[in-house]
Amino acid sequence: MSKSSAKNVHSFRDLKAAGTKITMVTAYDYAMARCVAASEIDLILVGDSLGMVVLGYENTLKVTLHDMISHTAAVRRGAPQSFVIADLPYMSYHLGRDDTKANAAALIIEGGADAVKLEGGSGERLEAIAAILECEIPVCAHIGLTPQSVRRFGGFRVQGKSPEAHETLLRQALALEKAGVFMLVLEGIPEGLGKEISQSVTIPTIGIGAGRHTDGQVLVYHDLLGHSDLLPKFVRSYATLNADITAALNRYCSEVRAGAFPGHENVYHPIPETEG
Repeated sequence: MSKSSAKNVHSFRDLKAAGTKITMVTAYDYAMARCVAASEIDLILVGDSLGMVVLGYENTLKVTLHDMISHTAAVRRGAPQSFVIADLPYMSYHLGRDDTKANAAALIIEGGADAVKLEGGSGERLEAIAAILECEIPVCAHIGLTPQSVRRFGGFRVQGKSPEAHETLLRQALALEKAGVFMLVLEGIPEGLGKEISQSVTIPTIGIGAGRHTDGQVLVYHDLLGHSDLLPKFVRSYATLNADITAALNRYCSEVRAGAFPGHENVYHPIPETEG
């Protein structure tokens, strides 16, 4: 289990009440988590997006519970004091209350997460949330463009653009708050809807492609750092790791071929013999 986190589920509601924007970023391994923990980021999401940016899948549907537990545990080791939310992957909360409870508990007990996240706001999702809350596990909800619904959506498409879809998502947000979730991720929706939902609920909203008026923002670690070829419209990269890493690798190759690496400082030498 994790050590006592610097923040807890109440901290984020306090930040919203104070008008302080919340910062979230994904992380998937020990090294990433150490970097995030050393920054001013408020909380970490171990997202099933790891399927695309780490494992190379075309979407998140192949990510397993074992994957999520393993990556969450690595993140916890790298960020022992951070508040960590772990995604429940596809089909881990769809087959009944007992499976849902067991899978959410595994992310807490084996993975070391502080909370879990699941996608959708339907009646079935409300039942899954109720089951998880019975286990005293905090739940973050996620509506709008929910990547696990990519097949039904016909791709990664912006949601909530029609009046009917707008009202459906607003109604779901209110129902999720009533169900007891402590935070709500809004993805791929018009900015006006992101603002309306954020003003209509007392729980904090975290946007990703939901405009400027949510209570916080989340980005994928690789997108934020320019370490990905997948750059949706809502992404802003704050570094150029792909180019920097390729340049470093090429420099290494050049120095090895030229005999410049290893240098004198990189090799081991025998201990000089002492005179008798």
